[in-house]
Amino acid sequence: MKKQLQLSCVIAIALLGQAAAQTPEPKKAEEVYKNIVQLKGTSADQLLPAMQFMSASLGVQCSFCHVQGKDESDEKKPKLEAREMIAMTNAMNKAHFKGRRELTCNSCHHGATHPAAMPPVQASDEVHSAAAPRPSGASPTAEQILDQYVDALGGAEAIQKVTSRVMKGVILAGGQEMPIEITAKAPNKRISAMKTPNGESLTAFDGTAGWLANTGRPARSMSAAESDAARMDAEMYLSVNLPKYFKEIRPGRPEKIGDVSCVVLTGIRPDMPPVRLFFDKTTGLLVRTIRYTETPLGRNPTQIDYADYRAVDGVKIPMKWTLARPNGRFTIQIKDVQQNLPIEDSKFAIPAAQ
Repeated sequence: MKKQLQLSCVIAIALLGQAAAQTPEPKKAEEVYKNIVQLKGTSADQLLPAMQFMSASLGVQCSFCHVQGKDESDEKKPKLEAREMIAMTNAMNKAHFKGRRELTCNSCHHGATHPAAMPPVQASDEVHSAAAPRPSGASPTAEQILDQYVDALGGAEAIQKVTSRVMKGVILAGGQEMPIEITAKAPNKRISAMKTPNGESLTAFDGTAGWLANTGRPARSMSAAESDAARMDAEMYLSVNLPKYFKEIRPGRPEKIGDVSCVVLTGIRPDMPPVRLFFDKTTGLLVRTIRYTETPLGRNPTQIDYADYRAVDGVKIPMKWTLARPNGRFTIQIKDVQQNLPIEDSKFAIPAAQ
């Protein structure tokens, strides 16, 4: 039973994140939680993502600062030190970076409880080579990269002929494998149903907002940040509509993912974190996206790697993708795909409270 509970926790954090009800005027952290000092004025649904950011930056668990069952307690010294560090980084950002969040916990800690004061010694006799020069010749434009991507998938016409998609497969998380079914309907409705040891876990976007549900618990709306990520996942024609989805798309420096040479684009939206898109230079297919969630202390990244592209009804889709966050990761492997099935909109609606 303990192992099942731990597995459910891993899956819930990795797949669903920390969700809070979205209200017109969200409550402040100090209105919901006790003993808030440095993060007063922060929206309550931002507190847990901020804690996740600190946990990942220092490579620790919640118990490093908190007493189990007494989160409001100040018994542990690291909790008091964390408040001092938050105040210090806020002051430095204000004094030296015009209030921009340039310095964060991760700037110094890099996954360790104590920041490294000295550079490491060289670990091998290998001579460090100079940085590779930028390739000569004209780099492709954002429009050319996106056109190649759409063509690689099968073309805009074929993509937009698909009005629905039902994918069945397995999710690999916490060392175990569980069934998952993902249903999507154009233009932007999506629901995934995962069978866990403790029941069913649902993640959905109804075309307007996202929601989450677990067996034995009432469904709840996603926070604004989670709903925005779910919206992007639900866009069935995103490959065709990327120029409309972002206000601006900027080409970046070429990068490598393993042995794959990639061209990189950065999507920009007003008042939102950027989204980075990595395309295989040879095939034109999307191999990775990195998007970010703002917290009061820094940005939490979400990286999605796409692989095993196969053609279904003339359109290539990734049959495998791996989602990784600082606090967890999982892989979905699709085994069966059916398209253009009739699906009622009610399938994506949040269940009524019992």
